[in-house]
Amino acid sequence: MGKRPGPRLGPCPLVWAKTGFWLLGLLPLLRWVVLGFTGGLGANPTEFLIRSSGTFTLVALLVTLAITPMRRLTGNPAWLRLRRLCGLFTFFYACLHWLAYLWWDRWFDPAAIWQDAWQRPLIAIGWLAWTLLLVLALTSTQGWQRRLGRHWQRLHRLIYPVLLLALLHFWLHRAGKNDFADVIVYGAIGIALLAWRLPRAWRSRKARPTRI
Repeated sequence: MGKRPGPRLGPCPLVWAKTGFWLLGLLPLLRWVVLGFTGGLGANPTEFLIRSSGTFTLVALLVTLAITPMRRLTGNPAWLRLRRLCGLFTFFYACLHWLAYLWWDRWFDPAAIWQDAWQRPLIAIGWLAWTLLLVLALTSTQGWQRRLGRHWQRLHRLIYPVLLLALLHFWLHRAGKNDFADVIVYGAIGIALLAWRLPRAWRSRKARPTRI
């Protein structure tokens, strides 16, 4: 007997799910606006915005990577309809993270930005992660999926090195402040999400026909 399909989300529940993800995704931005108008950004608003936007970028990235396990655990393919939205929110907060750094920390000074990237691995690693996210965001549409065909899935496996780069970037930032509590939590979640994929990837590799 075939495996019974899991429950499916109809159009209405999917709309509510997307609405909920939109609200959760925009909540950090709304929080910054409220804090900005009420003077709640602290003594160093630039540091606060850079740090919090980086944290929300990492959280959104982890949520994006958690979509596939949720789909397989629940047997509900509708989860995949939310993955692109989570990925775009990841890129959105990554852009805000860099904008806060480029604008308020370096005032769009090319010489200062280049020198910072050359001298601090933290910045260079962050730039590399953002560049890979840009590629993923630009090719996330159905049109690019059709153009790239089977290569699209291979390209979007770049999300795994993006996660490793993001965790390393996060660790280097916290190392300068000797604050590793968040690094341990997010790192453990990220490693667990990657480890969950390893057995399936290994089985898929073994199942491929051997070329002579």
